[in-house]
Amino acid sequence: MTRPTRRVVITGLGVRAPGGAGKKQFWDLLSSGRTATRRISFFDPSPYRSQVAGECDFDPVHEGLTARQIRRMDRSAQFAVVCAREAAADSGIEFEELDPHRTGVSLGSAVAAATSLEREYLVLSDGGRQWQVDPDYLSPHMFDYLTPGAAAAEVAWAVGAEGPTAMVSDGCTSGLDALGHACRLIQEGSADVMVAGAADTPVTPIVVACFDAIKATTPRNDDPGRASRPFDRTRNGFVLAEGAAMFVLEEYGHARRRGAHIYGEISGYATRLNAYHMTGLKTDGREMAEAIRAALDESRTDTDAIDYINAHGSGTKQNDRHETAAFKRSLGDHAYRVPVSSIKSMVGHSLGAIGSIEIAACALAIDQGVVPPTANLHEPDPECDLDYVPLTAREMRVDTVLSVGSGFGGFQSAMVLRRAEGAVA
Repeated sequence: MTRPTRRVVITGLGVRAPGGAGKKQFWDLLSSGRTATRRISFFDPSPYRSQVAGECDFDPVHEGLTARQIRRMDRSAQFAVVCAREAAADSGIEFEELDPHRTGVSLGSAVAAATSLEREYLVLSDGGRQWQVDPDYLSPHMFDYLTPGAAAAEVAWAVGAEGPTAMVSDGCTSGLDALGHACRLIQEGSADVMVAGAADTPVTPIVVACFDAIKATTPRNDDPGRASRPFDRTRNGFVLAEGAAMFVLEEYGHARRRGAHIYGEISGYATRLNAYHMTGLKTDGREMAEAIRAALDESRTDTDAIDYINAHGSGTKQNDRHETAAFKRSLGDHAYRVPVSSIKSMVGHSLGAIGSIEIAACALAIDQGVVPPTANLHEPDPECDLDYVPLTAREMRVDTVLSVGSGFGGFQSAMVLRRAEGAVA
């Protein structure tokens, strides 16, 4: 595989995740091994099988959004805009001085405006009592809720980007795939700067009911803080969550010329589909392994050079075994030597957003020299026999990170993030 000649680096990031606002609180949570999952408070969860979630304490007024923005934008779009602003400020870049046609946006989401769509349906149908809805009660912003790309446009307006703008929706790999799309645009020369990442706010009754129906989420309601247990023998489903992470991506030379702090270089990315089953995974991990190999090939990175793997680690039995097999298949003996962890054990699974949130964790692991742990891993599954960094973070130099994602529909994605040579500390 020919490696692209234009290199892509991360120079700014913004995060909203359960347990804290901003990258400092996010990293403090992860590096301490604390969990932020709790009993659902947004609505009465008692009728549902799974009653726990990773909720964000998000106040849009405190975050600087106007009353009009709050009314117009779905909660997920609000998350994306706030994180984009934070990433822009973190990067130190002056967007008004950029060529707007060379600046773009790539936003990922799995369920987009699910929060607002459910709310509006309840209003239109009088709480579900009316089969024929009354259009007189229709929100003037319903089009924005029905059109996922509206959130990407909101981010573009927030930063003044007039270049390539897109919404990427590949289920739970959306956060990785949106970043991968942004990288391709910079690599091919269509943009110099991209604001990219993902946002999802799926903690709503309809989404909770959907995952209840297929028994994908955990029923461990008596212990919310320890409900997410990736790679543990006692795991029994993932914990639904919300969140967002956005990044400023730049062409390497562009970042170097302005003396930017570089968190890391996205040196390889690949995605595959198993063409097998909507929710099922083959036990051999072949499709994820192929995505990993392709990402490593593009990165020109040997398997032995990987210092840390940020796992998908959802906490479902089939996923944890599937990706354990994929690591062994793609990395060989090195799979047994490299530390692997899942931050979903601490912040839950925010569907399309989690891939970007995990890349934020990877960038900070490189920046801080710490591998975050897998919380709640007290009884390792014998079939998951790798080094999953149980309970406690590990201080070590991290130069190269592999992050993977797996999504309903059979999507399998992998991304390589590494310390950029010559980066400004």
